[in-house]
This record gives sequence, C-alpha cells and structure tokens, in this order.
Amino acid sequence: MANIHIMRRIKFCAGHRLFQHGGPCEHFHGHNYVAEFFVTGDEMDAIGRVIDFSDLKKRTKTWIDENWDHSFLVYEKDANGIAALEMVEPRRLFVLPYNPTAENMARYLLEEVCPRVLDGTGARCIAVRIWETDDAFAEARVEEVP
Repeated sequence: MANIHIMRRIKFCAGHRLFQHGGPCEHFHGHNYVAEFFVTGDEMDAIGRVIDFSDLKKRTKTWIDENWDHSFLVYEKDANGIAALEMVEPRRLFVLPYNPTAENMARYLLEEVCPRVLDGTGARCIAVRIWETDDAFAEARVEEVP
C-alpha cells in the first residue's frame, strides 16, 4: 500500500514572549499563527480515508481553540511574565514546559497534544508545522525508524 499522508491547517491568534531572548521577541507580542497537522495511518477506512478531514479539524481545532487561541503562551520558568499576566482579568494563559518558540510549539503539539486528540482514530500525527509569519515556520517531525 502507498504511504498516504494528509494535512489539515488550523489558524489561530496567540501572544507570547521568548524568555531571556535578549532581543525584541523578549517583549509580549502576538502572531496570527497557522498550524499544519500531517497525519497518516496504517490502514484507510472503507471509504478510503486515513481520517476524515472534518474529524481531524474538529479534534485539533477544538484543542487549539480551548487552549491556545487568543491566549498568551509562556514558559513555566518565566515567573515575571506569568506574574504580569496573572494580574489581568479576564485572562487566557497557557504555561508551556519550555520557551514558546515556533519550534517548541510544534514539538508540544506533536508530542503532547496529537497523541491525545487522535487516540482511538487509527490515525497518528507524523509532523506539525507552525507558521509564525507568512515567511517563517518551524516543524517537528516523528523520527523515521531505519
């Protein structure tokens, strides 16, 4: 059987700052992000799908909408940034175990989120691409076993 992959694109807005960056990205700012989820499976369903695009959208977009969209993403070691954001009401804050770079956001979605939201579907995520701007993205990809 051919190696089939599908991709679903989800757009969202979020703010962040890069802890100890030393440049302008150390300040709170935001982006109109695009997340691309690349998914495969060992088998296709009777209709010929890895997973229905609408199901993949619902699963990934629901998580992003509930956690990252219109939120500030901050590193758990950024005590000053967290304290500042906790003074704001209402607030949406998502604390990550590492700096919220595009690279780490892609990694978090691939390693932490996708296994949970795709559980039971027979599909698995092999890569996540985060577009931070129209010209720049980072990608986290499952390592291929030789």
